[in-house]
Amino acid sequence: MDDLAKNAFLNRPDLHVGTEGEFSGWRTWNRDNFETNNGPFWHRMEDDGRIHCAFRVEKKHLNGTGNVHGGAFMTFADYCLFAVASPILQGPGVTVSFACEFLDAARAGELIEGTCEIMRAGGSMTFLRGLLKSGERPLFTFSGTIKRVKRRTPRAASDDAGQAPPGSEGGVG
Repeated sequence: MDDLAKNAFLNRPDLHVGTEGEFSGWRTWNRDNFETNNGPFWHRMEDDGRIHCAFRVEKKHLNGTGNVHGGAFMTFADYCLFAVASPILQGPGVTVSFACEFLDAARAGELIEGTCEIMRAGGSMTFLRGLLKSGERPLFTFSGTIKRVKRRTPRAASDDAGQAPPGSEGGVG
C-alpha cells in the first residue's frame, strides 16, 4: 500500500483508537451519528494494507427473534465500504448504490467480521464488494458504490426572494 493511502487511513480528524478490550488498537470514527449509535464498529489495517472490520453482537443489534437485525448488518456493511474506500476517497463521500444478500443469522455474543475489496476506483466513483462472516460461516454478501463529493460553500441569500434557491445549501456527507 502506498504511503499516501496509508497516511489518509491514519490521519483522520474524527478518528478514535480503541485503548482497551478486544478492540484495543482498532480504529473507528465518530463523524456519523447513526453508525456511532448503532456500533461500535471497528476497523484496522493489516500489514499487507488490507482493511479488516469487526463488531461484537450486543442485545441492541438483535431483532425480535433474537438474531442480528438485517439493518444492523446493512449498517455495518456500509461502514466496511467506507473503511476500505477512505484512503482513496481522501474526503467525504456518499453511498449511491448498495445491494446485499442475507445468507445466515447471527446471535448475541458473536464476532462479526467484514472484508471488502475495491473492484474499481475512478475519478469520482468507487465500486466495492464484500462479505460478513462469523468465524468461517458466511452471513451476508454486499456490494456498493461510493461517490466522492466536494464540499460546496452555500450561496448568499437572494435579495429578491429573501432566501437561497433550493439545493444550494452545500454538499452532501
